[in-house]
Amino acid sequence: MEIRNIAIIAHVDHGKTTLVDQLLRKSGTFRDNEVVNDRAMDSNDIERERGITILAKTTAINYKDYKINILDTPGHADFGGEVERIMNMVDGVLLVVDAYEGTMPQTRFVLKKALDAGVKPIVVINKIDKPTARINEVIDEVIDLFIELGADDSQLDFKTAYVSALNGTCSLEPSIESQKEDYSPLLDLIIDEIPAPEVNIEGKLQFQPALLDYNDFVGRIGIGRIKSGTIHENEMVSCVRLDGTIKQFRIQKLFGFLGLKRIEIKEASAGDIVAIAGLSDISVGETICNIGSEEALPILRIDEPTLKMTFMTSDSPFVGKEGKLVTASKISERLFRETQRDVSLKVEQSGNDSWTVSGRGELHLSILIENMRREGFELQVSRPEVITKEINGVLCEPYEDVQIEVPEESMGNIIEALGLRGAVMQNMSTINNLTRLNYVIPSRGLIGFMTDFMTMTKGYGIINHTFKDYEKVENLTVGERKLGVLVSMENGKTTAYAIGNLEDRGIMFIEPGTDVYEGMIVGECNRENDLAVNVVRGKQLTNTRAAGSDHTVVLKRPRPITLEYALEYINSDELVEVTPNSIRLRKKILNTELRKKADSKKNN
Repeated sequence: MEIRNIAIIAHVDHGKTTLVDQLLRKSGTFRDNEVVNDRAMDSNDIERERGITILAKTTAINYKDYKINILDTPGHADFGGEVERIMNMVDGVLLVVDAYEGTMPQTRFVLKKALDAGVKPIVVINKIDKPTARINEVIDEVIDLFIELGADDSQLDFKTAYVSALNGTCSLEPSIESQKEDYSPLLDLIIDEIPAPEVNIEGKLQFQPALLDYNDFVGRIGIGRIKSGTIHENEMVSCVRLDGTIKQFRIQKLFGFLGLKRIEIKEASAGDIVAIAGLSDISVGETICNIGSEEALPILRIDEPTLKMTFMTSDSPFVGKEGKLVTASKISERLFRETQRDVSLKVEQSGNDSWTVSGRGELHLSILIENMRREGFELQVSRPEVITKEINGVLCEPYEDVQIEVPEESMGNIIEALGLRGAVMQNMSTINNLTRLNYVIPSRGLIGFMTDFMTMTKGYGIINHTFKDYEKVENLTVGERKLGVLVSMENGKTTAYAIGNLEDRGIMFIEPGTDVYEGMIVGECNRENDLAVNVVRGKQLTNTRAAGSDHTVVLKRPRPITLEYALEYINSDELVEVTPNSIRLRKKILNTELRKKADSKKNN
């Protein structure tokens, strides 16, 4: 059976995972009576809820006399490192582009990775059933992007398919009338256009993991393509480590892929994508070889983290009330277990009860926190900070390419706000009454910006950003919140009476009947200074009655606090307390008097 290896790449929400669904269904990989969820490749609860792919997934289909290995890649910039490594496993890509949105920042990022790796592209224009679809303009945008990224003649001579992945239709013609519920045109295009892997089945074994998984029974699992030779279950092999040393081990389990299943196999040959278990600390980029024939493949580059946060055990007065996992040993074990699966994540012990966790962005780290709270952990996390590094004696920080689409009436406010955050405009254009702005901005200029952005655009703005490069640190003061906060000075349950009396001081984050503690942030102050307030005070009861004094208190709706909002909102002297049921904002120093003394010292 011949093999084709492809990756599906695209910008966020352009339909990669839905397209994989259709390829699995239409190729006959699922039984007729098999119950399969939509976006079947998104197996994690958070992936399903948010509609994003977090970690790359491997699947395979049998079509005619071919086995087509498919890698569904993440579209978000925070997980872009996976896309780069996957290009070493495939010979072609399906570049999925939304028929209305066209080429977006992440389209540029993933296509550049594919072109640099020299793989063969096929363009898939998705969502052509949209009333707003602008197919011809989007095709022109794609061609311009290929030329701009330096594609060679063979890459520019790409074939195009037109699909509606949601409706399960496909054709090789752009007209909506030509769409049929049959994906054989796209599957045939993959077989005809994507070359077979250039490998040596008769040669010595060379296998390089490009992705990792983790399993409690077998430990780390390395996923990659066999470059040459054949690999067998229970075979003794050598691993050429990243530092050049050699370690021998036995392949305990060998897995292949078909549909949504990882299936145990006895052997596999060059060109196939497999997963192996047996070496507990196997790493991305190492080379598995026959004993006595150790020859390392070039080491794969792993993107360095650009953002860090401090994770701490909770010292909140409410610790242990909602979660079962609160000790330093449990949190440490969970964080280091995550590094077994996610090579872009770095964890360092920074104190007895604290860890510095570094990742590729706020989404990357917030998903880890969200997973932990769902598993029953209670912890505290600090404000995200960018990671600086010295390059040729110059202190540098990460910069990002940002693309923004906003209604014209919001454009002035956005341009002003980004200018204050050190952003430099690269380009401005107008599409369908929306203004598209392209900027380069220091990563720290984006911390805390999303909340302001959604307010300024009344929720109609779209912002996308992707890591660009490390550049010289500019002398900018950005990222800290301007307004102060309302901080509880008492422990107890909040009352409607107390909250009603404080509403003219700012916006509340809590409702009546909420348990609060001294030092907990209960609202946003409408001035620049913090204000200690009593939100548990009840109305004094007397025998005196006056007309109109007993009217019902009507309170404004409190501002909802999500994890992402909380991480962006806090300043450097504040923390986010995370439990299975609650997201609370708090000051690092809970005692009101001690906090006032610390603030006065800082201001002097």
